[in-house]
Amino acid sequence: MNPYNTPPPPSRTWWRTTPALLGLLALVALLSAVSLGLGFLVMIAAMVAVWVLPAWRWYARLGATFGAFFLMLISAGMSGQLDDSGPDKSDVSAQDTDDKGTEATPSPTTAKTPELTDYTGKALDEAEKGTRAAGFTPERHDASPEDRPIVVRSAWTVCFQKADTTAKSVVFAAVKDDEPCPTKDGGPLPWPKMPNAVGDTYNTAVKALDRAGIDLDSVTLDDVYLDIDAPTAEEAAEEGDEWRVCFQHPDGNGEVTSTTTIHLDLGQWTDADLVQKCPSKKDTTYKIPANDPDYDDGSDTTGGDSSSSDGGSGNVGTVHPGSYCSPPGAVGVTKAGTPMVCGPGSDGRNRWRSS
Repeated sequence: MNPYNTPPPPSRTWWRTTPALLGLLALVALLSAVSLGLGFLVMIAAMVAVWVLPAWRWYARLGATFGAFFLMLISAGMSGQLDDSGPDKSDVSAQDTDDKGTEATPSPTTAKTPELTDYTGKALDEAEKGTRAAGFTPERHDASPEDRPIVVRSAWTVCFQKADTTAKSVVFAAVKDDEPCPTKDGGPLPWPKMPNAVGDTYNTAVKALDRAGIDLDSVTLDDVYLDIDAPTAEEAAEEGDEWRVCFQHPDGNGEVTSTTTIHLDLGQWTDADLVQKCPSKKDTTYKIPANDPDYDDGSDTTGGDSSSSDGGSGNVGTVHPGSYCSPPGAVGVTKAGTPMVCGPGSDGRNRWRSS
């Protein structure tokens, strides 16, 4: 066969050519930018054409298939076809409302926003429970600079609270129930200062403690004489102008915390008492000198009979029932006027007993 006489191979139809298929792929990108649905249909047609029409190798066809898919996505994304955001319904609703009437209606979001109660001064556990019920998430920390861990929330009191309505959270700063709140979050606790009450009457001292913000339940009382029993708070209050503060702890201007125990050592005297001053030290002297075992006046200090049937000496004046006494047989009276006599008590030591 003469090669010069061989007829040329038949030419392919134009729509089966590579330029035509590339143009179809470009059409996918163009139509996807206008309409995602239309672009998707053209992408399917382009994929079918790639695998059926041209005589491409398999990897070229596979690449063209993926290329058509990504062209559709890129074009649709750039034109906003894949944007999930729709029209602003709130603007439409607002416009409709303006068209229907001039009355303003509250925003549904504003109406549903719960109000957060002020829990300052309340128990921390109560505050957190109420906060959760209002839809907020509570957090907590120590309001003092010590940064102590909060374990038993019912034993802590809220000093400060800071709410974030956007995040729906609230932070509580608290101190223990028996502690004062600082002036600011993280500031020092303003503990009261002990007033200087030495030399004051009991009534005056109590008023000074109360003005300083000190809990009177933390005050303990004691006597300063060997022959006088410590009064109770009720007894000291009844005769508050007769009892004097001789010693105190802590000293004046000392810090009084929740764990501080206040001691007031009292002496008692009236114009009729022989001793009307505080001793130099506690438990070193007797209020009534005749109560001293080493005391022997040798005479009747009241001008009465200096002897008695049991060998004792005379009247020593006002005495306290149950206190130590000397010498045996001495007589006296209580503040209520009850006659007393010095004699052996249940412990074998001489004490004032009713005669």
